[in-house]
Amino acid sequence: MKSELKITGDGSATLYMKDLNEHYHSSYGAVQESMHVFIKTGLMALKKKTISIFEMGFGTGLNAMLTYLEADKYSSIEFHALELYPLKWNLIETLNYQGYLNLTKEQTMVFRNMHRLPWEEKIQLSSNFLLKKMKADMNNHAFHSNYDLFYYDAFAPKVQPELWTEEIFKKIFNVANAHGILVTYSARGEVRRNLQKAGFKVERLPGPPGKREIIRAIKQ
Repeated sequence: MKSELKITGDGSATLYMKDLNEHYHSSYGAVQESMHVFIKTGLMALKKKTISIFEMGFGTGLNAMLTYLEADKYSSIEFHALELYPLKWNLIETLNYQGYLNLTKEQTMVFRNMHRLPWEEKIQLSSNFLLKKMKADMNNHAFHSNYDLFYYDAFAPKVQPELWTEEIFKKIFNVANAHGILVTYSARGEVRRNLQKAGFKVERLPGPPGKREIIRAIKQ
């Protein structure tokens, strides 16, 4: 798919996919959105020090890197990510998240390794952060682990409706640990209803700039 680099409202970059007419992140602020939706509303809402995370949509690796930057606050984070169409590091590098986030040389190498190290393998990126990337279609993916937190960052329902169904959310519910959390930028009524049908308790929370609401779903 053809992509174009775009600078968003907070000064950070994202990719615009021309074929889909869709951005990887909010045009109001890529890093700002990821921090609000996935880190503050998701990761920081967990009252645990050992955390397992599943991300639907590894994409640019931004959510994984922001989580890595928080990892020193936890005993361990195991981060699994699913992506059917991996992006190349030479494209990610042009987004310059390493500059925007003021990453050290060591942190920049970690971010690079997130994209260049092998798929389908568990990679220990630090003493308390483990990454496993899986190249697969969520519709056919068979879970072999349980998780505390789900970053649901697929393209929007209008672009990939098959990834926002009750069936998909039921698969996630079944492998969510007790009090597990799913967070997503989408607050569409259909998404909320499908999460509820799957068994989650759903909260609509204030969104980042440019977005009125987001969703946090909890397995009680």
